[in-house]
Amino acid sequence: MAVTSRRVRRIYLSLVLLNTLAVTFIWGINSLLLFEAGLSNTEALAANACFTLGYAVFEIPTGSIADTWGRRASYLLGGVTLTVTTLLYWLAWRLHAGVWAWAAVSVVLAVGFTFFSGATEAWLVDALHFLQYDGRLEQVFARAQIVTGIGTLAGSLGGAYVAQATNVGVPFLIRAALLLTLTVVAWRVMHDIGFSRRQSAGPLREMRRVVTESVRHGWGLPAVRWVMLGAVFAAGVSYYVAFTMKPYLLQLAHDPHAYGLLGIAAAANAAAQTVGGLLAMAFQRLFRRRVSVIITGVLLNGLLLVGFGLAGSVPVAIALLAGVSMVSAAILPSRQAYLNSLLPSGKRATVLSFDSLISSSGGVVTQPGLGRVADEWGYPTSFVLGGALQALALPVLFLARRHEVAAATREEPAAVVPQRS
Repeated sequence: MAVTSRRVRRIYLSLVLLNTLAVTFIWGINSLLLFEAGLSNTEALAANACFTLGYAVFEIPTGSIADTWGRRASYLLGGVTLTVTTLLYWLAWRLHAGVWAWAAVSVVLAVGFTFFSGATEAWLVDALHFLQYDGRLEQVFARAQIVTGIGTLAGSLGGAYVAQATNVGVPFLIRAALLLTLTVVAWRVMHDIGFSRRQSAGPLREMRRVVTESVRHGWGLPAVRWVMLGAVFAAGVSYYVAFTMKPYLLQLAHDPHAYGLLGIAAAANAAAQTVGGLLAMAFQRLFRRRVSVIITGVLLNGLLLVGFGLAGSVPVAIALLAGVSMVSAAILPSRQAYLNSLLPSGKRATVLSFDSLISSSGGVVTQPGLGRVADEWGYPTSFVLGGALQALALPVLFLARRHEVAAATREEPAAVVPQRS
């Protein structure tokens, strides 16, 4: 079949849909699997922190795979790795494995996601450029966001109701089947087009190159450094909330098996993220500087998390949690545009990978720490404390604002958010 830009776009959107459906199929009940296996809050959050640590550590070494082996190879490695580790998650649940087994599987799971990171988008851009596509990439990515929303709603709701009708392990088996299907489809239709491999200098030299460029062009700029550090607090708390909001909502509902409720909560968050994306430009127009948008969003989310911890009913808790998702989605474009306006074009992908590493590191300490608080004093106290921890990012962000340059103001054209190349 002749390769055309239209076919490439259809393949891309199909992969996005399958990927989102597979990944989100366990979103409503993933943390419950660990609790049913006998782990405490502290142990479950420690295992999840290992996932975050693995994501941070392997983000850099796997970052060169797509450039040296190819986008298709990186994507297939991600699909195979996630399929196997999803089955290992199910097996650990069946065997009531200890926290160290969960931690090990979580690290490997994170590696699978780092193989995916950026490979699909880089494949799309390479192919469309080679085929001389004359449309706007923004339109393609906008359609991908719509497809992502559909996949998230279907996956989160479907997985939650399957768990309610069967048990929390079945969605993981379905997810593994979906991931295997995704890998087979990608193997059949996803071929590198317009891509030239870059000769690898070796794993150690590649890592040294990435770290050196990250420090020089990212960490070395105060305006970038302080925004990166600000994300440590916010990201760590968001990881904790995403993991523990499920048992907390079941407590509020007084029904430990109301998994359908968790699907509704996940769907509400997905809808709120869509609304937040639509409101992003309106949110930016309220402020002259992008860092001011980030500061306001962090403050609002801190207050919303405190309210979430104090909520006395399920509807109020879901509404406040959706508010957090909406605000996060509304401020994310400002943060992306801010960083991209300050980074040299040839080093953007490298520094953004480093930014992901820094933000993920916050979850390594925050998750088990807040999990311990939940074990001792309950989920409400941990969420209130999480909201207070968000406020620790504010002094750091004010330092970023002091160093902000004219290029990062709202009046400057927003840079296109780069994908890993």
